[in-house]
Amino acid sequence: MIWSCRCRVSCHVRRHYRILPDDVKSLRAVVNPDVSKIRNIGIMAHIDAGKTTTTERMLYYSGYTRALGDVDDGDTVTDFMAQERERGITIQSAAVTFEWKTHRINLIDTPGHVDFTLEVERALRVLDGAVAVFDASAGVEAQTLTVWRQAEKHHVPCVCFLNKMDKPAASLSFSIESIKKKLKANPVLLQIPVGSGKDFSGVVDLLTNQKLIWKHKTMRDEEDGRIFEITPLDESEEPELLQEVSEARTALIEQVADLDDEFADLLLTDFGENFDEVPSIKLQEAVRRVTLARKGVPVLCGSSLRNKGVQPLLDAITAYLPAPNERHHDLVRWYKDDLCALAFKVLHDKQRGPLVFLRIYSGTLKPQFAVHNINRNSVERISRLMVPFADQNVEIPSMTAGNIALTVGLKQTVTGDTIVSSKSSAAAAATRRAQNDSGTGAKRGEHASVVLSGVEVPEPVFFCTIEPPTMAKQADLENALNNLQREDPSLKVRVDPDSGQTILCGMGELHIEIIHDRIRREYGIETHLGPLQVAYRESILHEVSTTETLDRTIGERRHVVTVELAVTPLDSSCTGGSCEFAFTEELGAKLSAEIKEAVENGVQSAYLQGPLLGYPLQGVSALIQSVHMEPGTSPAMVSACVSRCVHKALRLAGGQLLEPVMSLEVTVEEERLSSVLGDLAQRRGTVRDIQSRHDDKVLLATVPLAEMMGYSTILRTVTSGNATFTLELDTYEAMNPQDQNTLLKRVSGLL
Repeated sequence: MIWSCRCRVSCHVRRHYRILPDDVKSLRAVVNPDVSKIRNIGIMAHIDAGKTTTTERMLYYSGYTRALGDVDDGDTVTDFMAQERERGITIQSAAVTFEWKTHRINLIDTPGHVDFTLEVERALRVLDGAVAVFDASAGVEAQTLTVWRQAEKHHVPCVCFLNKMDKPAASLSFSIESIKKKLKANPVLLQIPVGSGKDFSGVVDLLTNQKLIWKHKTMRDEEDGRIFEITPLDESEEPELLQEVSEARTALIEQVADLDDEFADLLLTDFGENFDEVPSIKLQEAVRRVTLARKGVPVLCGSSLRNKGVQPLLDAITAYLPAPNERHHDLVRWYKDDLCALAFKVLHDKQRGPLVFLRIYSGTLKPQFAVHNINRNSVERISRLMVPFADQNVEIPSMTAGNIALTVGLKQTVTGDTIVSSKSSAAAAATRRAQNDSGTGAKRGEHASVVLSGVEVPEPVFFCTIEPPTMAKQADLENALNNLQREDPSLKVRVDPDSGQTILCGMGELHIEIIHDRIRREYGIETHLGPLQVAYRESILHEVSTTETLDRTIGERRHVVTVELAVTPLDSSCTGGSCEFAFTEELGAKLSAEIKEAVENGVQSAYLQGPLLGYPLQGVSALIQSVHMEPGTSPAMVSACVSRCVHKALRLAGGQLLEPVMSLEVTVEEERLSSVLGDLAQRRGTVRDIQSRHDDKVLLATVPLAEMMGYSTILRTVTSGNATFTLELDTYEAMNPQDQNTLLKRVSGLL
């Protein structure tokens, strides 16, 4: 990055971020920086908070792009899919690599729509830090909560950016309070906005007591935000601003002292009488320690669309978020200097085939390198190695630990697979860990303890049939669906055993709509979708014990097995779809591992099809009480008998349908609230709360997913387009008897 500074007077500095005249991407791609200078970050937020716009500004100010992309114009770097540019939303996460000053930043722009929450999940799984973007007029919104929970699950340190400070309703205090209350986080305010609404012109840095001002459009260079003035605060400033900054800086110092013992000792020793004398570098170091320890989250503000505040955000990313070597991955240390990487995303290219994104945790990756996939137990060769730049990539000769790489040639690798240099290196790592653990875990197998944890894939909630235009296109459709499933693990495809139809299962209406559109555009197949159906679950009402005997003669061999078990209903109010099974203590001690596996397979097979409509089971526990076999009985017969016994018990226990219930948040003008409430009442919705957000009302409710088909169209109609909503799976609940009977009659053709 080249700095061009011009001085007006001794205390005024104009900073100008000039674009390099050469091809920036190819120049920088060949350099492997020191690991301490790498930042792997993600941009996460609610829909329309400004993630992609913020990313565009980062790329522009860093010199990666020469023009400011705009979501509304459809010319952004990271939203390169046709569907993204048409709809103005991010659908799949995109990775870009650029430099800021002396640091390399590997950035992933993630979607904000709940249908694509897996994109956020798998990005955060491999990132070291995250920037949470907020609409300063709305504060914490529904999807903000979801992505924040995902970041917490992976222990990712965060920086908060209050975007859209130029909006009339933007409120610093409101946003800070919502972060405290809704996210249960500890916001560490580092900046105070200068001006409000359309008069927002810059920020005051509380660490340095300097004012950063972006001038209005008076000359061409200033229109894009590259030039801004930095002036120290002095007595000539407005008294209100001076008072606000003084109070905010004192509060910042006290807050950081409470969170960081080292800084507290420094204050007590050297600056107890005058906080104003605290050096900004010491305060910055303390804020960094607080951020890395996840005791607090730095908060900055700006307006990405108006090109204000993004350069200080880039500075904050390099100053406060961790380098790869500051994130401690316990499992990786057993590989030492050997290669260990995690595949977290797969794309398909028509010319090059599968493109696999790898996060390298240790070792070095090179092209024409044979690597071992532990999960698939296979060896593959990386033909090409590239640095990802959204939909354009640059080839490089090698890549070291801490980076994100794009590889060509891994044809069997899927999301969540662990890639190592060889089978022997994985065995050596397993041996080191077993020795360290004094032998514990060694019985689980050679590689069980040295595989990186993958990504948790949520269960789909919608499904529909999909058919090709002609049978001649069936093979092409199957190939397209296989590729899309590999790209998107939240997409599930199955074949109905009765009708033979292909069933498409997704996370929501938009998810399935996008998949359908991609099949048409990318694979040239005009498919037909059946009506959307809700993915119900089933459970049972009562505890039941039963016995089943299977007696079969196959050839000259007789197989006889008798199984006794009990099924019990569990709390089914969860989204995980979990079912349990166990052996009695006495039985578990005497059965062989082969028979135990056969029993487990039989139980799991039975759990896939409930007694009422054949939906998967949820909230059921099976206790295997006895298994008696004649000599020579095969494990396959044991599995079949167990499956029949479980099915029998489920029928006797009485079936109960469970329906997905969604958490709904609607933001609407107050005068149109009654229309939304009236419509919601017809959808079996339950209002949890109605909150005020400036001049709008925020309606929080739970509503069955089956009642939400086409809700976006209805909401636009009843509010004249003046409302927004988000929908997220909350739980599965038992249907009331009347609704269950209605559904059963409809499915059976009686309605």
